[in-house]
Amino acid sequence: MKMKIALAGNPNSGKTTLFNALTGNNQHIANWPGVTVEKKEGKLRSNKDITIIDLPGIYSLSPYSLEEVISRDYIINENPDVIINIIDGSNLERNLYLTTQLIETGVPVVIAINMMDVIAKKKDVIKSDLIAKVLNCPVIEITALKSEGTKELIDAAIKLKESDYQFRPVVWYSKEIEAIITDIVKLIETKVESDKLRWFSIKVFEKDEKVLLDLNLDPKILESINQRISEYETAHDDDSEALITSERYAFINRFVNKVYLKNKLKSQDISHKIDKVLTNKYLGLPIFVLIIFLVYYLAISTVGGFLTDYVNEVIFGAGGLPGIVTSWLEAMNAWPWLQGVLVDGIIGGIGAVLGFLPQMFVLFLLLGILEESGYMARIAFILDKIFRKFGLSGKSFFPMLVSTGCGIPGIMAARTIEEENNRKVMIMTTTFMPCGAKLPIIALIAGAMFRGSPIQWLIAPSAYLLGIATIIISSIILKKFKGFAGKAAPFIMELPDYHLPRVKSLLFHVYHKLKSFVKKAGTIILLASVIVWFLSNFSWTLQLIDNPEQSILAGIGKTVDIIFSPLGWGNWKATVATFTGLIAKENVVGTFGVLYGFAEVSESGAEIWTLLSVDFTPLSAYSFLVFNLICAPCIAAIGAIKREMGSKKWTWIAIGFQTGMAYIIALIIYQIGMMFTGVFTIGSVFGIIALIVMIYLIFRPNKYMRMQK
Repeated sequence: MKMKIALAGNPNSGKTTLFNALTGNNQHIANWPGVTVEKKEGKLRSNKDITIIDLPGIYSLSPYSLEEVISRDYIINENPDVIINIIDGSNLERNLYLTTQLIETGVPVVIAINMMDVIAKKKDVIKSDLIAKVLNCPVIEITALKSEGTKELIDAAIKLKESDYQFRPVVWYSKEIEAIITDIVKLIETKVESDKLRWFSIKVFEKDEKVLLDLNLDPKILESINQRISEYETAHDDDSEALITSERYAFINRFVNKVYLKNKLKSQDISHKIDKVLTNKYLGLPIFVLIIFLVYYLAISTVGGFLTDYVNEVIFGAGGLPGIVTSWLEAMNAWPWLQGVLVDGIIGGIGAVLGFLPQMFVLFLLLGILEESGYMARIAFILDKIFRKFGLSGKSFFPMLVSTGCGIPGIMAARTIEEENNRKVMIMTTTFMPCGAKLPIIALIAGAMFRGSPIQWLIAPSAYLLGIATIIISSIILKKFKGFAGKAAPFIMELPDYHLPRVKSLLFHVYHKLKSFVKKAGTIILLASVIVWFLSNFSWTLQLIDNPEQSILAGIGKTVDIIFSPLGWGNWKATVATFTGLIAKENVVGTFGVLYGFAEVSESGAEIWTLLSVDFTPLSAYSFLVFNLICAPCIAAIGAIKREMGSKKWTWIAIGFQTGMAYIIALIIYQIGMMFTGVFTIGSVFGIIALIVMIYLIFRPNKYMRMQK
């Protein structure tokens, strides 16, 4: 029997965990037709005739976000055989709001109450039988993480498909609303299938623009309906959609009190106690900053730093792999150019990047712990109050959070932001966050250029916080222009309970991120390192040379390096590294490894500092770091921006803004920093002008905000 089962539920309800448990490796990932939101389908492990469709996580079927539009269009237009509605059992009230809407669609629904292990641990009781009786649909208790109850769930869905299912409306609205809905049913019954009449009638009552457009009602009929609705709105002093929402929650509140019995001996669970401190309106933000400083301190300056030093000295140092390969090649009487390609090019380039793997492991592990434990969800809640002042919402934090791993999914995560102009702002700015590919640059500057400095431990955390600050500043500036003006949508999200991260899940999370990094090192960075070595060791006449200053690469770099002189690092090596970073940000360090000969020294910070100090001071090195963190991202991320923007014009605007922002901030940091050391030049004047312009753009009045109010 062929069958389509749609999985629907709130974010963080365990929907994707259930999908993976049901389908295993039988998954197909693509995009929904006409949009770039990910579509996941899979065949049931035990029955390949049953297709499971994982709908985007949503809170309702109202058309406010792209995910909600996709989910409801699929349910209404594609007619799945059964909907499995995954509910977080520890948060029934919020989850049941979507359930009431799904039931109204007329599609058979099976409710899967998830996280029953958490309920059992709390010693709470859920009356599943009563839920099934009142809502007129099967209810199965499951723990998706452990695949408990999943067989019974599928059996219930198959049984519901095979049975003679008859849609029976569950009444949870007042008599007045029901009377209006009944009248609407009579007026639209010729335009809608009988089992979907109630859903369409309720949407007409809510004045849902998309539904009204699809129905294309006669103007006289529509006027009659609107008059009836307007009378009810006037009598209750609210709009129809809000009144429907209130009625739903009134029913849900009464219902939950009957079916969910909390353990009275446990008056306040541990999550609420922790939240009193971590989400405190005064302490929440300082604690977040402190935690981020601690994470980067452990990853870069202490645990991760020690491990990286060991790897660099033992494996990629002069006595390690480079020395072994050099000795072997000399014994083989290999050509000098071959020795140069293998040792200085491949090992020097890739080794310079892979040497930072331990630091990346520690950073991703710590960030994974924060995410898995439920803390990162709280940060979105805390930052919402700050972001809202600048026309953004807490939802903007999620693209930022995802971007700490890779900017591409971070850009794609901006889809969750409903308002189009706000989404554009986030697409253009989310890559300001330091992704995994930028971590080697941070580690190199912090470990080599600031080693022994009392502010060394500040460098890495400052990169993370600078990313957030730059996003906020950019948002303030951009939203004062017509093309980006827009109000922040209300931010509603489920705060999951705190829990200890699962070791298996955590290690998989870290492995997935590091695997991508290593794969890139073995392909893109390998090729780039060989090309950089060739161009830096051959002249324009294709003669092998000893002095890189006479190389093809030096010639190319010297034609444009003057552009970066005001930033403090106007030398050809830094310029070339910056441009190779547009292919992949890891290439910045890989290029340095080739050009400065990292493979020839025992990569403890002192030797690298000796090599780099020829072209950098600590201040110019930090300016270089800032520019490469903020400027246009790698080519793959630029491609993601183009897909999300859907326009070449907006893609170029994004690239121009990102690079311009990077240049101005790096200019201000270097030139103002030089003034504090007692040096004042013509560059200082440009630095002051840039600072004044930046301050003006931040504080100038926003006429579009006034218009919105």
